[in-house]
Amino acid sequence: MRTLPAATALAVLFSSAALTVGTAAPVSADSSRAIAVSQPYDTVVDAEHQRLFISDPGNNKIVVTTYAGVVVSQITGLAQVRDLELGPDGSTLYAAVRGADKIVAIDTVTRAQTAEYATGTNTEPSRLAFAEGKLWFAYGDQWDSGLGAVDLTAETPTVTLDLAGGHDYASPPMLYADPDNPGTLVALDAGISSGPVIVYDIASGTPVVRVSANKGGFPNDAALTPDGTHLVMAGPGNRALTEYRLSDLEQTRSFPVPDEPMGVDIAPDGTVAATISDFERTGDTYVFGKGAEQPASVRKLHGASLWNDNGVVWDPDGNKLFVLTSSSGATTFHVVDEPRKYVSTATVSAPATATRAKKLTVSGKLTADLALPAGTPLTVTRTDMESPKGKSLGTKTLGTGGKFSFTDTPPAGGKVTYKVSYAGDADHTATSASDTVEVSRAATTLTLDKNRKTYAYGADVKFTAHLGKTYKNRKVEIWADPYGSDRPNKLVKSGTVNSKGNLSVTVDLKRDTKLSVKFAGDARYKAKTVTNTVYTKVRISSSIAGHYKTRSAWGQKYHYLRKSKDPVLKTTMTYYEGRKQRLQLQAFYQGAWRDAGSEYFPLGTAGRSDVTLTGTPTTNIRFRFRSEYRDTSSGDNVNTTTSGAWKYFIFT
Repeated sequence: MRTLPAATALAVLFSSAALTVGTAAPVSADSSRAIAVSQPYDTVVDAEHQRLFISDPGNNKIVVTTYAGVVVSQITGLAQVRDLELGPDGSTLYAAVRGADKIVAIDTVTRAQTAEYATGTNTEPSRLAFAEGKLWFAYGDQWDSGLGAVDLTAETPTVTLDLAGGHDYASPPMLYADPDNPGTLVALDAGISSGPVIVYDIASGTPVVRVSANKGGFPNDAALTPDGTHLVMAGPGNRALTEYRLSDLEQTRSFPVPDEPMGVDIAPDGTVAATISDFERTGDTYVFGKGAEQPASVRKLHGASLWNDNGVVWDPDGNKLFVLTSSSGATTFHVVDEPRKYVSTATVSAPATATRAKKLTVSGKLTADLALPAGTPLTVTRTDMESPKGKSLGTKTLGTGGKFSFTDTPPAGGKVTYKVSYAGDADHTATSASDTVEVSRAATTLTLDKNRKTYAYGADVKFTAHLGKTYKNRKVEIWADPYGSDRPNKLVKSGTVNSKGNLSVTVDLKRDTKLSVKFAGDARYKAKTVTNTVYTKVRISSSIAGHYKTRSAWGQKYHYLRKSKDPVLKTTMTYYEGRKQRLQLQAFYQGAWRDAGSEYFPLGTAGRSDVTLTGTPTTNIRFRFRSEYRDTSSGDNVNTTTSGAWKYFIFT
C-alpha cells in the first residue's frame, strides 16, 4: 500500500486554480464494514480527494471508497489489474493491467481512463513505482521477469524494457521509491529464497545497481521510511519486521511480532504499522508508536487469520490507519482512529449475590500492552433501582500489577451493576467494564380474592388485591386473561393501593378468566405476582315447539303434545366457534327419572340449536330435557360446565 505524501497533496491543493472544499463525514472509532472486493491486491490513498483505490484482480476492477470504507464507484474492465500508483500531483492514478499487457492512466476525479501504455505482448506488468518523471514497472513471469519504465516527461511517452541493470529476476520485483530520496529505486526479488534486495541509482535515467544483498525468504510487503533512506520488510520466515539502510543494506532495527508479518506501512512521523498472520488469534494489527524498543499497540480486527499482503495503510496525516482483511473471498474494511494508542482492557468481578445494606467487595484489572502505572484514576458508577441512571461512587486508583478493588454497601436490592471506567490518556485508549450483583430483597404479601369461584355469564364481579408492607412502591397492576386464544391478556387496572393496602376493580365475566395482580418490586422488596382463576357459566335457554297446550302437573309446567306431531326442542346458548350443546333426555318410570339418551348437537353462529324428535312416541309417559355446556367435551374450554333448566312434556 502506498500513500500520496501529505506535503505533495498540500502543494497540489494550494496550486489549484479552482478549489472544492468539503468535510468528510466522521468515522467512528475502530469501525468495520464489508466492501465488494474478493481479494485486494494493492491500495493507494488519495489525500486530496479523501479516497482509497483498491485493486481487485479477481474481478478485473478497481474499487473506490471514502475514508470510512463506503464504496463510491468501481472502475471495471481492467483484466487482472495489480499494482496502483498515484502520480506526483495526485490527479492521475496509474494501474498495471497484467491481463492486457498495459498500464493505464485514470483521472482520480472523473475515474475515466485518460491514457494507456502498451508494454508489449506477454509482458504482463504487475508492479509500479513513480520516480524521476518515470513510471517504473516490473513485468514478466518467473525467470522471464524484468524492469521497465514509461517516460512520462517525453512529449510522446515511451516504454522501455530490459532495465534490470544486470540482475536476473526470479519474479517481477516489488518496487519502491520516495521523492525525499531522489534518484533511488528499490527492487525486491521476492520470487526466490535468497530474497535479493537491489538498490538502483536512476539519476541518469538508466538504472545502475548501487548496492544489492540477499536478505532471505519471500517477503510479503515492504515500505520506505519517510525520508526514503531505509526499507522495512515484512516476512516471511521470521517473527519480526526488519529495517535496512539503503546505502549499504545493513540491518538497523527489528520490530518483533508473534507471527509472520504480512503487510507494513510507515506514517509520516515514522510510526511503523504491520499486519500478521495471527494463527494464535492474539491480535492481527501492530503499531510501533514508540519505536522498535517499546511494545507495539495491538488490535484484533479480524476473526480469522489475516491473509492479505499489503493489508495496511496510513492516511496521509498519519492519524488514521486503514486495514483490509479477507477470508473466503470476502473483504472487510477497518478504520482505526487512534492507532498509536495502546488498547486498554478492563475486567470487573463482583460477587454473584449479596445482602442488601451489607458491605461487598468489587475487584478487577486494567491491562494494556504498555502497562499503566499504579495510581491511575478510575471512576466507578453504581446503577440500581434507586439510581437507574447511575450514581457516582467517586474515583478509585489502580494498584500494582494493574489490579484494583473497592468496597461498597448497596442500599438497594435487586440487580446492582458496578461499572469501572478508565478515561484513557495520551498513550492509552479509554475503556470500561461492569459486573452485576443480585442483591437480596425482602418478600411482601400480595393477595387477590375470589380464587376458584364460579359466576353467571355476564356477571360484574368486584376483585380486590391486597399489598402488604413495601419500601416506596405502592402500585399494583390487575390483569385479566380470558380463556381462549382470541382474547389477549389485558391490563384492567393499575394504581396505588389505598391506606389499607387494597386496590379493587370490577370485571364483566363472560369466560373463565385468569386474574393476576402484579407488584413490580422496589429497592427493598422483591417483585411478586399472584394469579387466580375464576369460572364463568354460559347462558342457556330452552323451549319446546309443537305443543297444543300447557298446564301445571306434578309440580311442573308440562307441554302437551299429540303423538302425531314431532316436537322441536329449541336451545339458545352462548356461542363460541366449534361449540356443541349436549341435549339430555329423561323419562319418568317406576317412580323415578331415568336416562333416555343424550347427544351433542352443534350450535349455529347465533347460538341456536333446534332438535326435532321423530318417531312414534309412547303416550302418557312424562318426559323432560335440558341442554348442557360441558367444559372441554362441548368442543372448547373457555367456560365452566353449565346445565340449563329442565323442560317437561308429555305425549297424548
